[in-house]
Amino acid sequence: MPVLNRWSDADAAAAVAHYGAQGIAEPLALRTYSARLLGADPELVLHGGGNTSLKTTVTGLLGETIPVLCVKGSGWDLATIEPPGHPAVRLEPLRALRALDALSDEAMVAAQRNNLIDPAAPNPSVEALLHAFLPHTFVDHTHSSALLALADQPDAAELCRQVYGERVVLVPYVMPGFALAQACAALYDEAAARAAATGVELEGMVLLQHGLFSFGATAKQSYERMIELVRLAEQHLATGERRFQPAPVPERPAAAAALLPRLRGALGRAAKAAGARSHWLLDLRCTALARAISDDSRLADWARRGVATPDHVIRTKAQPLLLPAAPAAGDSAALAAWSAALEPALAAYAAAYQAYFERQNAGVGGLKQPLDALPRVAVIPGLGLVGLGKSAAEAAVTADIAETWASTLLAAESIGRFQPVDEADTFAMEYWSLEQAKLGKQAEKPFARSVVLVTGGAGAIGAATARAFAARGADLAVLDLDGAAAAEVARSCGGRALGLACDLTDPAQVRTAFEAVAAHFGGLDIVVSNAGAAWAGAMAELPDANLRASFELNFFSHQHVAQAALALFRLQDPLPSSSAAAAGAAAATGAGATARLGGQLLFNVSKQALNPGPGFGAYGTSKAALLALVRQYALEEGAAGIRVNAINADRIRSGLLTDAMIRERSAARGLSEAQYMGGNLLGAEVRAEDVAEAFVALAGLERTTGALLTVDGGNVAAMVR
Repeated sequence: MPVLNRWSDADAAAAVAHYGAQGIAEPLALRTYSARLLGADPELVLHGGGNTSLKTTVTGLLGETIPVLCVKGSGWDLATIEPPGHPAVRLEPLRALRALDALSDEAMVAAQRNNLIDPAAPNPSVEALLHAFLPHTFVDHTHSSALLALADQPDAAELCRQVYGERVVLVPYVMPGFALAQACAALYDEAAARAAATGVELEGMVLLQHGLFSFGATAKQSYERMIELVRLAEQHLATGERRFQPAPVPERPAAAAALLPRLRGALGRAAKAAGARSHWLLDLRCTALARAISDDSRLADWARRGVATPDHVIRTKAQPLLLPAAPAAGDSAALAAWSAALEPALAAYAAAYQAYFERQNAGVGGLKQPLDALPRVAVIPGLGLVGLGKSAAEAAVTADIAETWASTLLAAESIGRFQPVDEADTFAMEYWSLEQAKLGKQAEKPFARSVVLVTGGAGAIGAATARAFAARGADLAVLDLDGAAAAEVARSCGGRALGLACDLTDPAQVRTAFEAVAAHFGGLDIVVSNAGAAWAGAMAELPDANLRASFELNFFSHQHVAQAALALFRLQDPLPSSSAAAAGAAAATGAGATARLGGQLLFNVSKQALNPGPGFGAYGTSKAALLALVRQYALEEGAAGIRVNAINADRIRSGLLTDAMIRERSAARGLSEAQYMGGNLLGAEVRAEDVAEAFVALAGLERTTGALLTVDGGNVAAMVR
């Protein structure tokens, strides 16, 4: 999609007024406004890429005027940046560094931090010196896809000069940091001298195989120059011709829900064998763009070329994992062969990565320690591009960058040859400590990398449980009969949580929902089977229809959910043998617990299974059957590394126990509502959040299965033992 000039004088004035009310001066307000315009366009900037700056002044403690560079800080994304995202650095000390012949990365970072006006501000961009050495008030830097299609060419300098004439400075590829800042400043000075002699005004700078700079006296001028320079690149690309060379792929490939869990399982086993965490999430892109590259016979050649801009390597690695073409739907033999090819493909990828590391590390004196050898992008002909990540959000970021790579490559090939930086430069960027720092090294939350599905997710307990797992890093799928309510709970969980309508008493709907989860996340780890409802009435007078309805929801729906979950767990972790002897051997050796991704089934059983109440026989008997189901699954699935546990909860404000029912029951017993709800050994009301925390606690008990955890404040009659 072509870039558009989205500058609005009215919106710019509104930004000045908005930030002015916070004490932000007009130049920084406009810097923030135009930076966000750039960040909002994925054709220009993706996920923390690019940087922007402003040269202005601030007043010091003694009233002195201090020239500063306000430059994008580490950790900020241009799409959402606020004024603090452009920390102010004293400009003159930065410019004085230009006199040096060399400056280490560590010294550069220290110099920038030492000159921050606010010492608590984030680190300035690694390209802060480049911004400082340029004379312009506003400077913008993007990784425009269109520009990269020109700049990633064997004859990029000649091509860019043809497109831009003398309007831009051309800079050969140099590793970012002090050396690049020096090179850009020197070449800018030479170009400025020529421009002064010819009357041409410099508008920007093309960093070959890297990106595009624009600059100006105002935020509007710099922004509009960026848009115009990108538009000229797009205009040239429009003269090219894209020729699709189809590879043999099935006309109707197997569904993503059948393939992605198999890939996720193979990736997990490869990660575990390498000492890395085994759970990863997947994001499939089967767009026309993704298929244009995945289904082309030149894919193997293209995949070896490298990333569109070196900055992307920390997200995607230099090359994607190439997998065999998707099998045709319904072809079980082809599906089995495709599955069998996954682990050899991952092993070959890891070996190639290790060889790449050893080659390049030898060239830098063997100083580096290898990163993991797992891919971050997989390509499945017939299906598309797959981003891999530690969370659904990270997998989506990787998939976005993979699509940008595809877009840049196809555009570059339409006018010539896609030729990004070479292997040595890619390695230097991938193993550059300042670039790796962008990813952050904070500890992962306890359920990071886990996909959790909650049924009855719009109810009080279900919603609380979904949010409790989300708060601990999990990615959530929320199922409920009320699809809109499920979607609302999913939104409250953040990330890429999925909300789906599903009638759990219909096994076909359950299977469809689980397939949607598999396609969205790549697999599944934990199921909280929570949905339920109570039918009242004495057993002797209870209509068969009510008893059957109770069993449909309180027993059979849980069976449908468990069957669908186990089918998905099996795709991720196929058992080597279905024989009882093999399962017993696995259990005896502990192989099921240590060598597999496994999975968890957690059930909301209720105290009625242990302590039935009069008039609730339909509910109690169906819940008692559910408890037996829990124990049966624990017995049968331990060898597969699947844990099965349950919660025994009572007297929770929810759809089963409404506020009206609480008022009625407490009045009938001559109690206050607080006394009624606290009618337990602890004398305290048990909340939905307490049940949610119990589910989370059970999920964290790695050596527990077949357990029933009571959450009722203390009820002797419902105690398990």
